[in-house]
Amino acid sequence: MSNCIFCKIVAGEIPATKIYEDDDVVAFNDIRPLAPVHFMIVPKKHVESLLAAEPVDQALLGKILLLAPKLARENGLGAGFKTSINTGKAGGQEVFHLHVHVYGHPN
Repeated sequence: MSNCIFCKIVAGEIPATKIYEDDDVVAFNDIRPLAPVHFMIVPKKHVESLLAAEPVDQALLGKILLLAPKLARENGLGAGFKTSINTGKAGGQEVFHLHVHVYGHPN
């Protein structure tokens, strides 16, 4: 999507402090952190929200959820962390590209 900020980050058109990247996802620090550690995991495939996810996205969604604790541990959140997925305008979603927030206070 040409006007999607996360698609632009994925394409390298907008800089971000990336902490992880592979063929399917990218994780980067949130520019408005809610905690000392706050990053997002974003699929490279544009999926507007969890409401728009389809059965074909099942493996991608699972990959993101399994990646969250791995990256959380690597960023000092081994004792625990919060995750959130804002879904749809009524759910507080501001960027309409699926993303999982991971945040907390380092051990």
